[in-house]
Amino acid sequence: MRALLKEHAAPGARLTADAAGPEPEPDEVLIEVAATSICGTDLHLYHWSPSAQAFAPTLPLIFGHETAGVVVQRGADVRRVQVGDRVSVETHVFCGVCFACRTGHAHCCERMQLFGLTRSGAFAELVAVPERVCFALPDAVALETAALFEPAGVAVRALERAGSVAGSSVLICGCGPIGLMLVALCNVFGASRVFASEPNAAKRERAVSLGAVGLDPAVDDVGEACRQGSRRGGTDAAFECSAAPGVLATMLAALRAEGIAVTVGHPSEPTAVDVAAFINKQGITLRGVFGRHIWRSWETLVELVASGRFDLGAFVEHRLALDDYERGLGLAAREPGKVVLLP
Repeated sequence: MRALLKEHAAPGARLTADAAGPEPEPDEVLIEVAATSICGTDLHLYHWSPSAQAFAPTLPLIFGHETAGVVVQRGADVRRVQVGDRVSVETHVFCGVCFACRTGHAHCCERMQLFGLTRSGAFAELVAVPERVCFALPDAVALETAALFEPAGVAVRALERAGSVAGSSVLICGCGPIGLMLVALCNVFGASRVFASEPNAAKRERAVSLGAVGLDPAVDDVGEACRQGSRRGGTDAAFECSAAPGVLATMLAALRAEGIAVTVGHPSEPTAVDVAAFINKQGITLRGVFGRHIWRSWETLVELVASGRFDLGAFVEHRLALDDYERGLGLAAREPGKVVLLP
């Protein structure tokens, strides 16, 4: 089987044509991969950055996790998923029995495995996953588009954490794919104004094309622009999607009193928060995001995509063969949209 292997705790990866094909366990299905998109985590894993190492990846590893495909084999205990089903994959492989799972928070499972990080992923022709993490797709959703359900679900989850943004002003810091998806979704859900702070001109211009007010943090005073551009002394909600040092303080300063801050990006180092100034005196609520709510985020997303309200397929920027993975990783590091690898 052709697959992209991360073998060593060092930068790099290797494409192989003779990886062992996975055999599904009794509770697993075998998926013929149709498309897998490149995530920022894949870039960190390839370069072996501190952010990647913080996930404690299991090496050697077939990486890649944002995927969709067709079920071609079922384990003996599989009951719901059928051969021929078109599915996307929830990457937080949950146990289903711990306290978090039993109380509706499977995305924070105490025994969680991470698809493409602590168990083999989808930069390959075939992948085996537990039936419980398969999300069935309607015919109206193309498999290539469904490969983006995992990151788009993070954007949906961020909005769930913020509450309703209808009639609200919003700041989004960082316009990578998830930040751009948030721009689009905030408009779908009725935000009155969306500010997008991004130093990369191409990404900032893409945010503007999606309806945002573009801000360059190297030139613009982001906090002042948000305070002047809203009627409430700052934005009602803000999303930190960059994981860049120093951005959290800028975001908090742009919020109105009693606003909501949602962190999406994972900083590679601990980040300081001025609790007295922002949390206590301004009453700002700070919430984090790790993955998607299982399965509420998915159900919201699939309805938006299948109905045409959210054009997720438009975020696919490049389609490349798996053999061209090095070019794909380079494009993913600098382009606004998503790069999809086809096995």
